[in-house]
Amino acid sequence: MTPIQRYLAEEVAIDHADGLIPRREALRRLGLLGIALPAASALLTACGAPPEPARGTSATSSGAAPAASSGAPAASSDPAGTPATSASPAGPSPLPTRPITFPGPEGTTLQGAWAAAADPKGAVLVIHENRGLTDHIRSVAGRLAASGYSALAIDLLSREGGTASFADSAQATAKLGEIPPERFVADMKAGLGELTNRANGAKLGVIGFCFGGGMTWLLLSSAEPRLAAAAPFYGPLPDHADFTGTKAAVLAIYAEQDNRVNASRDAAKAALEKAGLPHEIVTFPGVNHAFFNDTGPRYNAKAAAQAYQRVLDWFGNHLS
Repeated sequence: MTPIQRYLAEEVAIDHADGLIPRREALRRLGLLGIALPAASALLTACGAPPEPARGTSATSSGAAPAASSGAPAASSDPAGTPATSASPAGPSPLPTRPITFPGPEGTTLQGAWAAAADPKGAVLVIHENRGLTDHIRSVAGRLAASGYSALAIDLLSREGGTASFADSAQATAKLGEIPPERFVADMKAGLGELTNRANGAKLGVIGFCFGGGMTWLLLSSAEPRLAAAAPFYGPLPDHADFTGTKAAVLAIYAEQDNRVNASRDAAKAALEKAGLPHEIVTFPGVNHAFFNDTGPRYNAKAAAQAYQRVLDWFGNHLS
């Protein structure tokens, strides 16, 4: 497996271990990622999954929910697929976004959601979680615009027809696992170019969540000189990350209970210090991975509101 596929696979396994998805659904998603049943079962066990029910014992009787049909849209393996029943999103009411297309590398056409601030203080590229460009991520772009930062939420599945072309979000996740990092970098750089064209010379920032947090770190390690600020939320650090080619000020957000991603936090700190970048690393207590996503079961409204304000303060210092 590539590092990206490993991250996505471990996310599925941890969601199952935490009781967010049943075993059968976890195995289905791991199969879509190209992991054979024996290896998938071993991964579930390694990530702390409960023992497989004895043969003849139904999943429901062992406490797990029935598996989703393979033809139905599946929930995210970023833990965002179970809608929160009364979540209040962090930040202001979002401005509307509109779908756009723009030129990508090698003659391709990329897709995104654009939200223009009335009086922009800066411009921000928004990187989605592992389900692709969802309504939640569009809302984040709209909230940033309402806060004064024009925002473009890029669809990193554009070359596959866009996120909307996948009926099953687990298939969208699996497709993201097949894409080489170099293509992600090229498409994100094209997104920054589109921001530059639309934002009339505003300073550029980037924000990403879960998988998108990892993509934010990846973009920072690509010697991208146009970035002035970045805010990766609980994103996995690429192997051998080197940020010496960028001047961005980095606000790195972590969750105390997110042990898997937190394992790379010290390496991120060392890489930021080595590059001499202005940075702050904030770990929110008592919350888990994806605590900012108000459509998911790990959403924490208090921490999300605090994190959003930290982002605004950071962007205010480094983009405005």
